[in-house]
Amino acid sequence: MAGATCFPVSDHCDGERFCNPAGRLQAPGFSALPRWWWQRLVLRQGSPWPDTAPAPRAPALPQGVPAGQLAVTFIGHSTFLLQLSGLNILTDPVFASRAGPFGWLGPRRVRPPALRLPELPRIDVVLLSHNHYDHLDLVALRWLARQHRPVIITTLGNRPWLEARGVRGVTELDWWQSHQPAPDLEVFCTPAQHFAARTPWDRCRTLWGGFMLRTAAGWVFFAGDSGWAAHFAEIKTRLGAPALALLPIGAYEPRWFMEAVHMNPDEAVRAHLALGARLSIGMHFGTFQLTNEPIDDPLHGLAAACAAQGVPAADFTTLAFGETRLLAPG
Repeated sequence: MAGATCFPVSDHCDGERFCNPAGRLQAPGFSALPRWWWQRLVLRQGSPWPDTAPAPRAPALPQGVPAGQLAVTFIGHSTFLLQLSGLNILTDPVFASRAGPFGWLGPRRVRPPALRLPELPRIDVVLLSHNHYDHLDLVALRWLARQHRPVIITTLGNRPWLEARGVRGVTELDWWQSHQPAPDLEVFCTPAQHFAARTPWDRCRTLWGGFMLRTAAGWVFFAGDSGWAAHFAEIKTRLGAPALALLPIGAYEPRWFMEAVHMNPDEAVRAHLALGARLSIGMHFGTFQLTNEPIDDPLHGLAAACAAQGVPAADFTTLAFGETRLLAPG
């Protein structure tokens, strides 16, 4: 109904559409796409990616995770398997071969996911940060809902869209709201500097965000997609410093187009410092060519940014595709 208030009015919502709060960069609109496409396709700005990249290693998942510890496995792009004692969590599960509609549009995946859907262990909770195609894979979510019946925690506006397409068990949150899907897990939805859209007609009709998880292994932060902004420091102030932060480091060129929505490696290191994270792991790179930088630039840029800002390489690192790391508290 025109003029009806669908969502709580706030500094990031007028009741019908969401935005980045006043004073922050706003995401470029569809009117900016022709300039980028012209630069990329006609002027040949940007570096082509290989058709295929080295395949992920075969994950060696733990048979069980000791109480108070966390196993994190990098499946690809922004998809991680987080394993706690008796609880498995999947972030932004994307297993599709293309990040786009209909299964044949959009950037093609250059390396397969480290685990196929049937190879996953039981999934108890899915975190869904926003509705972009490289973060919301409807086919994967339908499969997970049918086979595992997880609790799916997402941002405002996504539940009715998912339920209309057969995905059940969805809880949606506004920024700073929380949900407790299990006794030893509380999930807080946190701000992000981004936008949402599946088509040219639904821009910012749903919310975007990250998630801070209170677990027996400490606080775990999953940033989703975000540009650099003051919300990282606010997250630390409100919730505390995470033991582990999963931060995007790729899809950032050209800066005139991407600065408002995607951090570059230097900004990701600034986010790591603002959060006060004990360990940060980079994501959102090396899977789909979404922007202009070469496939390995995020890794080189992260190393340079850590050195420039005095962050030990061990404190902000990346996992190999398919790598599992067991993290102990403290």
